[in-house]
Amino acid sequence: MKIIIQLLLIVGVFSFYQCKETAPLKIKKTENSTKNKKKVIKNNLEKKIIKTWDSLNKDNVEAFFTEYGKQNKENKIRITTKFGSIKLLLYDDVPIHRANFIFLTKLKYFNTTVIYRVAKNFVIQGGNSDETYTRNQRRLYGNYLLRPEFKSNRTHKYGALAAARQWEKNPNKLSSPFEFYMVHNRNGNHHLDNQHTVFGEVISGFNTLDKISRVKVGIDEWPIEDIKMTIEVLD
Repeated sequence: MKIIIQLLLIVGVFSFYQCKETAPLKIKKTENSTKNKKKVIKNNLEKKIIKTWDSLNKDNVEAFFTEYGKQNKENKIRITTKFGSIKLLLYDDVPIHRANFIFLTKLKYFNTTVIYRVAKNFVIQGGNSDETYTRNQRRLYGNYLLRPEFKSNRTHKYGALAAARQWEKNPNKLSSPFEFYMVHNRNGNHHLDNQHTVFGEVISGFNTLDKISRVKVGIDEWPIEDIKMTIEVLD
């Protein structure tokens, strides 16, 4: 009899604690469920409010820059280096590339980058660096790419500004949004026409290009001493 009573007590205590433990879990689950429903409703409302151009990502590049270009119509920029300044005109008939360059300039992305390739009588190239900020900025936007905007009247003449790109596994000739080059060949580099998008040209500062072209470089054409730059939008 004593054994039966002890067993009943054990079962009773176990049932009591089981109820005590499970009851709050059910309430907590209900609260979470309510919160989750509210969160879903909130997210759905936010999705309805957000437009395709509100926040840049790799899936809305053209929509974003089409709208950004309408709101930011500047087309002149200045690159400043220790060798002097270079003033460039961005073409309006390549709207996505123009808007992209203005966008990155206003973010001050280029101000931690360097001119990292100097190929005398060919190109002077920049837009990247080993700086943490530079890497973070590139990761922030997911290394999106730009569709080419080839124009028959936009060639690789002397002083042309064009977008760099990967040549391997890039059949659509998508441009890097971050890296650019200026043609430093008085005869032009016309073998690159319709291979890279030309989206602007140097309008002053050719002497600065010449000074940069004379720096010492390594085998990879990377300057021995970093050539830092800042880029700003002009009115």
